[in-house]
Amino acid sequence: MDATLLSFPSSKAPTSPILSKPANPFLSSKPRITLKNGYHFPSIKAAISRTKKEETVETVREQLENCYLLAGINYKGFTVKQFQELRKSLPETTKLVVAKNTLVYKAIEGTQWETLKPCMKGMNAWLFVHTEEIPTAIKPYREFQKEKKLEDNDFTGAVFEGKFYGPDGVKKLESLPSRAEVYAKLLGSLQSPASALVSTLQAPSRELVMVLKAYVKKLEEEGGAQ
Repeated sequence: MDATLLSFPSSKAPTSPILSKPANPFLSSKPRITLKNGYHFPSIKAAISRTKKEETVETVREQLENCYLLAGINYKGFTVKQFQELRKSLPETTKLVVAKNTLVYKAIEGTQWETLKPCMKGMNAWLFVHTEEIPTAIKPYREFQKEKKLEDNDFTGAVFEGKFYGPDGVKKLESLPSRAEVYAKLLGSLQSPASALVSTLQAPSRELVMVLKAYVKKLEEEGGAQ
């Protein structure tokens, strides 16, 4: 008698093929696509990053126009709220810009501001002063620094009239006379002996320029009154 082989259906359920979602080329982890000729397409992320860097450099260059002083401030540990409060406390003639050292240096390279190079380390926020009244422009940050107890967040340096000033030098800039004080000094000199006027003319360049401007203005006013 021939043996008959019987086959029974398997108790294991048939497996269905697993469908995978098509890969999104915009979310690919590969940084770039290489063609046969060796040409590389940059990733979208890299293109956006490069554009932002170019915009930052351009922003810094725009702020350098009619700028009298550029200073770096160590902002390590600053909160977003503190940045907002600081910006509100600054006068319209002073702008605060947060930018990487490399991008700022790229913008100032080859200009009178290049002497700010010693500040190109650490975390810096940049203060652009668009007025001759340097002490008035710096004072709001000093008050903010004192109020928030940010002793470690001092000026890292500054450039004024093409010259670099370290943290201690910035303090000297804060003591520069205001325009009103220079005018008062000029008027006092004009009413005093010649020696006092000579002393005024031997003052630092900034004071001398302001004195001469004040004198010209005084002559114009006297001429208009006649």
